[in-house]
Amino acid sequence: MPVEILEIDLKNAAEKWAADLSQWAIPENIISQAPESPWIHPPTMFALPADIPDSPSHRRAREAMPVGGSVLDIGCGGGMAAFAIAPPAGTVIGVDHQDEMLVMFAESAAKKGLAHQEVPGDWPDVSPQTPNADVVTCHHVAYNVARIEPFLKALDSHATKRVVIELPQQHPLSTMRKAWKKFWDLDRPVNPTPQDLIEVLKQMGINANLELWQGPKLRPIDIEDDVRFLRIRLCLDSSSDSEIREFLESQEPSAFRDLATIWWDVKN
Repeated sequence: MPVEILEIDLKNAAEKWAADLSQWAIPENIISQAPESPWIHPPTMFALPADIPDSPSHRRAREAMPVGGSVLDIGCGGGMAAFAIAPPAGTVIGVDHQDEMLVMFAESAAKKGLAHQEVPGDWPDVSPQTPNADVVTCHHVAYNVARIEPFLKALDSHATKRVVIELPQQHPLSTMRKAWKKFWDLDRPVNPTPQDLIEVLKQMGINANLELWQGPKLRPIDIEDDVRFLRIRLCLDSSSDSEIREFLESQEPSAFRDLATIWWDVKN
């Protein structure tokens, strides 16, 4: 039957996404000797800048936002995706599993005079207690999600007008490919990609749009923090700091990032 074929295709698309992500796991022989967890998201890297640069992601979200409407930002961090479209949005809702991120989100909303709500926890686990919004944004989260189908379904069900997802054209840890090779002789994978996410959405019955573009590189952080963050992510201890610093200083700087915007209008 056609329904059974669709379910098989969907399962394969979602499983391919999960299988590709599993290849990014750090080998046990490396992570078992890590002094601390390498899965860190330093709040200082997510602080809201004074001026948020415009982007295709912000424009797609903004064009669907009614004046005084609401935006739900999943994995909000400091809230850049939400505050970039407020105004015209008048209400911002942030979901994040790190309390420090939600504190930053709330403080920024209060300073801007926006109605706001913060929901602590992981998506889609907290989706039942999260309100719907005109536009749902989700920036730089998808590559952290192995069970992608329920994640996407919850995004779609919480938007009354549009969903906008932003992600790099390659896994964000791809930027560490040379470092993993140098310090551990470890080759990193290349999949999944935004095109793979489009395929999952297609087989879920969602006709999404894909835009590929270049954006500015994340604002620089202090070199000492840069060394410390890379050391932690590489599962090394502080005795490697001088070598890590030397490695970082030898890399050719890049002013741009290759990014992708995936968006669709919800079916009412």
